Amino acid sequence: MSDTWQQARRDMLLDPEVANLNTGSFGPWSRPVFERVTQLRQRLAEEPMDFFLRLAPGLLWQAREEFGRFLGASPRRLVFSANVTAAMNIVAAGLTLAAPGEILLTDHEYLAMQWCWERAAQRQGLTLRTFPVPVRAEDPGEIVAAFRAAMTPRTRLLFFSHVLSPTGLVLPAQEMCREARRHGILTVVDGAHAPAMIDLELDALGCDFYGGNGHKWLLAPTGSGFLYIGAGNEDRLSPLQVSWGWHARPDCLDEPDEFGTTPRIRRLEFEGTRDPCPWLAVPTAIAFQERLGRQNIRARNAELAACVRSRIGAELGLQPVTPANPRLSGFLTAFRLPAGIDPLALRCELWDKSRIEIPVVERPDGYLLRVSTHFYNTREEIDRLATALRLAGGVVVRQ
Repeated sequence: MSDTWQQARRDMLLDPEVANLNTGSFGPWSRPVFERVTQLRQRLAEEPMDFFLRLAPGLLWQAREEFGRFLGASPRRLVFSANVTAAMNIVAAGLTLAAPGEILLTDHEYLAMQWCWERAAQRQGLTLRTFPVPVRAEDPGEIVAAFRAAMTPRTRLLFFSHVLSPTGLVLPAQEMCREARRHGILTVVDGAHAPAMIDLELDALGCDFYGGNGHKWLLAPTGSGFLYIGAGNEDRLSPLQVSWGWHARPDCLDEPDEFGTTPRIRRLEFEGTRDPCPWLAVPTAIAFQERLGRQNIRARNAELAACVRSRIGAELGLQPVTPANPRLSGFLTAFRLPAGIDPLALRCELWDKSRIEIPVVERPDGYLLRVSTHFYNTREEIDRLATALRLAGGVVVRQ
């Protein structure tokens, strides 16, 4: 491990006893991010009126501009939210679709999001349908073809994850959005795992709506999510709650206002008094990773992911289900576990005996072990996982 990455690891708030191989669920914070959000919260605690009325608006617009630059998105189309679930609910609850018809999802969507669209379908007299993603695809075109075959004249909306949570498969979002647009189908993309794991240019993506998290690979504070509104969709959504911003002058809807928003954004974003400090600390999280170099981080993470494939896949004999093609994968690497595994027992054993933080994911065809590797991880932690899997009762590995 080079001096650069050793120092980067020291700059992270990590429990020294734990091998955190689960950035895909929650990213730890860097010391600069923790210090920044703590500084902001101290001022909020000391003098709330000064914080909300004088300090926060300018910082909020700055954060929106910085996040927009990082995401390749106009800040005038960027709504802050608590997380991607909140962002997707703004769309699912605030969007009116033509009935009868259907909402189309992949068969690998996060269950909470499937329920979100299930409720939207029930409320609007629509049906919900899933189509199988070719998880063993070797080329993005195979995935686009699967979507093309699945859509029908009844399809009103396509919802899919940019990066599939169970396997880390990166879907060809731009091509899928382009295909959907040709057929008049709205696209809503769940980018929970995308920001800071893959390069994003949301203004060029061609989606109608895109939500994401800052608390995973960007290592921003918990509570730093966003919703991006694609061109032409500015007036499609009704806000989840009516608060200040409900009435706005129609001649300046997209101009920055005195609240750190625009009138159009404020209508969707403002929900009464809340702690905006996670949003305001996003520029610090971006700056921290940019000091390391985004391409340097990608190279480091690719090296760690390759190490995972070698140690857990090739040496232990667990079958990887995440494609090796870099166009279809990032830094979530999943492996199929043998039949008969007790997932709760395995998770407990990895944590209790080895202090390894890692998820076991349930799928209809069995259980997966999902390994997340970010720049702060080490080869020693991957070796620790390999050793723990050899020792774990019930896990069959090649000797």
